[in-house]
Amino acid sequence: MAEPVARLYLVTPVLTDASFAPRLVEACAGQDVAAVLLRLGPADERSLINLVKALSPPVQEAGAAAIVTVEGEADLAAIAARGGADGIHVSGNPARIRDLRERLKSERALGAGGLRTKDDAMSMGEAGVDYLMFGEPRPDGSLPALDSVVDRASWWAEIFETPCVAYAPTLEAVRTLLATGAEFIALGDAVWSHPEGPAKAVAAAAKIVGEQEALP
Repeated sequence: MAEPVARLYLVTPVLTDASFAPRLVEACAGQDVAAVLLRLGPADERSLINLVKALSPPVQEAGAAAIVTVEGEADLAAIAARGGADGIHVSGNPARIRDLRERLKSERALGAGGLRTKDDAMSMGEAGVDYLMFGEPRPDGSLPALDSVVDRASWWAEIFETPCVAYAPTLEAVRTLLATGAEFIALGDAVWSHPEGPAKAVAAAAKIVGEQEALP
């Protein structure tokens, strides 16, 4: 059986309560979604843990990994462990990554994004992350140019063993990013703002991936 070209990784909007849970169920149902990045808004640690406890099960019951990130300062390792998430996603310096790797050990995944340069990516890779994400939304909501994401993901996938995630700003960009060799294609607003709902969007993305797999 041929290896899959890539798997899908969903990225939520910034969430401040559990009302998004039904949309997670809808998005993950019936498709091969590898992971969902739960982007949480600033809150106290107890509130964040409770939010992770509410939002992780719909993801995990669909067979996907629940990965957590928080806007602002937070003890992500503790929040993930106490909330029952499968991993965390951070941006920051390699020293922080090494500290989190030591705390998480091999029990939870550790991903990194917000990479400004190729040197940043290599430093994060050497610090022990499980994956790198290229092209995700910046804190102000803006996105890097697709051409730059293609360049970074192609470079990383060709040279390094650590998996990479390439963020697709639109469904149309999925096919372009598959050509980079990235192990995961991330989708955010393209799923949640789809006029026919998130399930239709994820199905459309999965169809594109399937068509790419079928190519000789």
